[in-house]
Amino acid sequence: MSNNILIVEDERAIREMIALYLLKQKYDVIEAEDYQSAVNKMASKPKLILLDWMLPGRSGIQFLEYLKKNEETAKIPVIMLTARSAEEDCITGLTAGADDYITKPFSPKILLARIEAVWRRSYDPPGALLNIDNLVIDQQAQRVSFEGKSIDLSGTEYKLLHFFMTHPEKVYNREQLLDFIWGNDIYVEDRTVDSYIRRLRKNLEPYGFDRYIQTVRGSGYRFSTHFQDN
Repeated sequence: MSNNILIVEDERAIREMIALYLLKQKYDVIEAEDYQSAVNKMASKPKLILLDWMLPGRSGIQFLEYLKKNEETAKIPVIMLTARSAEEDCITGLTAGADDYITKPFSPKILLARIEAVWRRSYDPPGALLNIDNLVIDQQAQRVSFEGKSIDLSGTEYKLLHFFMTHPEKVYNREQLLDFIWGNDIYVEDRTVDSYIRRLRKNLEPYGFDRYIQTVRGSGYRFSTHFQDN
């Protein structure tokens, strides 16, 4: 599946900042600065759209309505990204069909977390099996197995492995993993991530999957099927 995201934003500085950040997260990026260019860029078949409300030509809400009326684009997830922060504006955006609503200014990390959440809801149906080289996660039962043999993991180890397998080949630092796995409301030290990585590797080692969880020196960790000597 392609992972291209269409950014519809008339402010160039904001559009380029988002694009640069998403490119670093291994997403493909398409940019549009107004209503008509956004319509034209739909030919690139984006998998997710970040949509500003105030656009030259017509509004983001009108573009959202255009998407929902078209059978080919109606199911593309849309996140409104706008300075309009009033409660009624949020309700209007969500009622029009937006999957999420984020107000400016925003944290790029929060934006990424929202994108990942919407992406999972849209493209990872409940109960689907994740399978990488016969390492299987049953998402509905929250069980991990290899060739039919159950692998016993703690709840946090399961969340960590599930996150890695749903985001393969991407590098995440400790802070990002803390946000995604433990959340912002719980205080956990950075080194706790290292401890759980070691425990997860130990539990996967008998099946040869410990090497899939790789340390990227100076950057963080990634789940990869590509191996290289340290």
